[in-house]
Amino acid sequence: MIIRLQFFPQTLIPLHSTLSPVKNPNPSPNCTKQSQLLDGFRNSLSPHPNTPISDSGLRFRQKLLYIENLKVNSSKALHKNPNFRSAPLDTVKSVEKCLCSMGIQRSALGRILDMHPQLLTSDPYNDLYPVFDFLFNEVHIPFPDIQKSIIRCPRLLLCSVDDQLRPTFYFLKKLGFSGPHAITCQNTLLLVSSVEDTLVPKLEYLQNLGFSYKEVVKMVVRSPGLLTFSIEKNFQPKVEYFLDEMKGDLAELKRFPQYFSFSLEGKIKPRHRLLAEHGFSLPLPEMLKVSDGEFNLRLIEMRLQLADERYLDCVSENQDGNKWRHDLTRR
Repeated sequence: MIIRLQFFPQTLIPLHSTLSPVKNPNPSPNCTKQSQLLDGFRNSLSPHPNTPISDSGLRFRQKLLYIENLKVNSSKALHKNPNFRSAPLDTVKSVEKCLCSMGIQRSALGRILDMHPQLLTSDPYNDLYPVFDFLFNEVHIPFPDIQKSIIRCPRLLLCSVDDQLRPTFYFLKKLGFSGPHAITCQNTLLLVSSVEDTLVPKLEYLQNLGFSYKEVVKMVVRSPGLLTFSIEKNFQPKVEYFLDEMKGDLAELKRFPQYFSFSLEGKIKPRHRLLAEHGFSLPLPEMLKVSDGEFNLRLIEMRLQLADERYLDCVSENQDGNKWRHDLTRR
């Protein structure tokens, strides 16, 4: 019997519930500062500072203070999510409660909401928990890793399970992302990619380079990051440099597809030019995977070795010359 875990905690705050204030005997500095600001707003808007908050303008300011305390840019939120202006504060709190229930820390929560202010007015039951349920029960991401998936790719929370996540998951699974190569929290960001507009064109581009379909599948399953790279900004310039300047062989790219994950201007070009300047060459992994310090040390060793070889050649030539002159003199 298969038991499906659904994420609907009873502690989730209803969207329009009324929260009773609880006094904290040891308020934090941030809470004290926020309380002082709200008291100032009360005093400026109401002739009776101790009356309950009822002014819509004051409630709006309270909502802005709340998200600012989460490190969310309120101006950006209002610009990118017009619905936030009229949404009650309880809506924001329900989203916060939902994400925190999945293990997302408050610091990461603020970054996620600042990146995607649309989430501030989302419905946890209709928009968020279905994504968590899909990741856990269908993709089989372990519960502790779900928050890692969300932190790495918050766009997951904006995607429809039926229209985006599930179709892409089925495509990737059929492609070869199953068994030991199954989707993990490290590459769940692939699920937000469009099959027709993003994944298929990249597979076709690699095939057009001369790789067979099986070779391309093996490459992307081994290095899933290949499916996240831009054709125009990544694949094309790096392939051109590899073939035209490095005089490389496509078979080497097949053996080391991680080549595309390194910066062309920051690492590939500078290291290749240093090697070429001294007449050296290295296999791609040895050229790119080591740190700058290790690479420079290897270059120095190669130069010293070359100097030794030249010195020995010179000594050998001198010895041969001396022997020839000696033999000539004896005759």
